[in-house]
Amino acid sequence: MSALELKSKLIDRIQTTEDERILEEVFRLLGIESENIEVYKLNEQQTQAIREAREQIKNGQFMSTEEADKEIDEWLNK
Repeated sequence: MSALELKSKLIDRIQTTEDERILEEVFRLLGIESENIEVYKLNEQQTQAIREAREQIKNGQFMSTEEADKEIDEWLNK
């Protein structure tokens, strides 16, 4: 199906539906709502923290979720 055919079918379906939930979901999926959303900009400190974290992951310096949960449980039970 070509893009033109797909657009035409979508427009037809949108025009004939009365289901508000479907219309809201289509609206959300098309990103129309996001036009007013400002993209968050990281400052240099945040960017550096991300660089360091990525380097730690690359070097295997991280713990699994299970290990972190165990450490938290031990800390909470002290």
